[in-house]
Amino acid sequence: MKVFLKLLKFEFKRIFSNTVLLAIFFGAPIGYGILFGYVYQQAKVLDLPIVIIDQDHSPTSDKIIDAFEDNEVLLITDVRYTAGNIIKEMPVKQYVAVVTLPTNFEADILQKKHPEIQIDLNMANIVNANSASNQIQAVLMTLNAGIETEGLKKQGLSDSQALAMFESFKINFNKLYNSTGNYVTFMLPGLLAAIMQQVIFLAMALVFARDFEDGYFKELIKESKSSLYHIALKATPFLLMLPFMWLIVGYLIPYFKIDAAIFNVPMLILVTLLTAASMCIGMLFSIVIPSQLKATEFLMVISTPAFILSGFTWPTLAMPSVITSFAQYIPLTQFLSGFRKIAFYDGGISSVKTEIGMLLLIIAVAFILMVLLLQFKIVKFNKEEIALLNTTENEMP
Repeated sequence: MKVFLKLLKFEFKRIFSNTVLLAIFFGAPIGYGILFGYVYQQAKVLDLPIVIIDQDHSPTSDKIIDAFEDNEVLLITDVRYTAGNIIKEMPVKQYVAVVTLPTNFEADILQKKHPEIQIDLNMANIVNANSASNQIQAVLMTLNAGIETEGLKKQGLSDSQALAMFESFKINFNKLYNSTGNYVTFMLPGLLAAIMQQVIFLAMALVFARDFEDGYFKELIKESKSSLYHIALKATPFLLMLPFMWLIVGYLIPYFKIDAAIFNVPMLILVTLLTAASMCIGMLFSIVIPSQLKATEFLMVISTPAFILSGFTWPTLAMPSVITSFAQYIPLTQFLSGFRKIAFYDGGISSVKTEIGMLLLIIAVAFILMVLLLQFKIVKFNKEEIALLNTTENEMP
C-alpha cells in the first residue's frame, strides 16, 4: 500500500505536469459549459428579419403589417411596394422571409375571391425558417379568422354566432416538459454530457500511451506485474477528480435556470456508469495504441459525432439502422436517453433499466479487454527485459 500511495502521488505529479491534459480536463467542461449556456441563454429566437411587399396599400394590408410588428419573434426590416431584386438581397441582408400582399388584396377579400398571400422562406437556416414560418402562420391565421367573423357579423350574426359558424371545432395545445420551448433547456444538458464524455476519453487516452512513449511503464512494472494494479493506479486520480468536475457541470443546469431534476439517485447512477464506461474505453485505446497523438485521434473519431448519433437532437428513427446500431455502443447515447427520462419525465431507476444494462455491458467488455491486453503487454515487456539482460550478460567478458 505504501508503494501504491507513493506511485499514486507521482501519478498526480505527472498529470499536473501535462498542461494539455489540464486544459482539456478542467478547462473544457467549465469553459465550454459556460460558453454554450450563454449562447443559448436567450432561450428562443427573437427579431427574425422579414420583408413585407405591400402591393395593395389598403387598410387591410396595414392591419396585417401592424400585426407583424406586434410579434416579438419577427422583425419587419423593410416595407416596400414592389419586390425589386429581393432574391439577390436575401442572402446579403439575411432576410428570413418575404411576405407579399398582392394587388387588390382587400377588394378580393370583400368579393370572396380568396386572394393568396405569397411567403418566401429562406431555408438556409432551418431553425430560423421554421420559427419564422410558425409565427407568420399564427399571425395570418388569427387575422384570417378575425376577417371571416367580421364578415359574418356584417351579415347580421351576433359575435357568438359568427364565431360558432367559423369555428367547427377548437384546438387546445398543452405543452409539457419544456412548455416555453426554451432552447437552452433543450440543448445545454446534452452538450454538457457530450463534453464530459470527450474530456474523459481524451484524458484517459494519455495515461498508458504516455508511459509507453517515455519509458515510464518499464519502471512501473517493476513494482507489480498485475494489470489490475496498474489500472487501479491510473484510474484513481481521475476517480477522485471527476466527481468535482461533474458537480461543477451539474450546477450549470440550475445556474442557467433549466428546470431539470438532476440531483437524485437515478441520475447519480447514470453519471457514474457514463464515467466508468468512458474511462474504460479511453484506457483501452491508450493500451491498444501506444501513442498519445494517435490514441487521442482515434477517440476523437468516436466522440466527435457522438452527440449527433445519440438521437438527442435528431431522432434515431430517421437514421440508417447500421448507424443506430453502432451508436448504441457509445456511452453518451445511453446516457442521454436515460437523462431525459430522469431529468424531464421524473423517471426512476426502473425507467432506465435498458440504458443501465447497455452501459454495464460496455463497461464489462471494455474492462475485460483492457485487463487482458495490459497483462499481455506486461508479459511482453518482461520477456524483452529478460532477453535484453541475457544478451548483455553474454556480451560481458
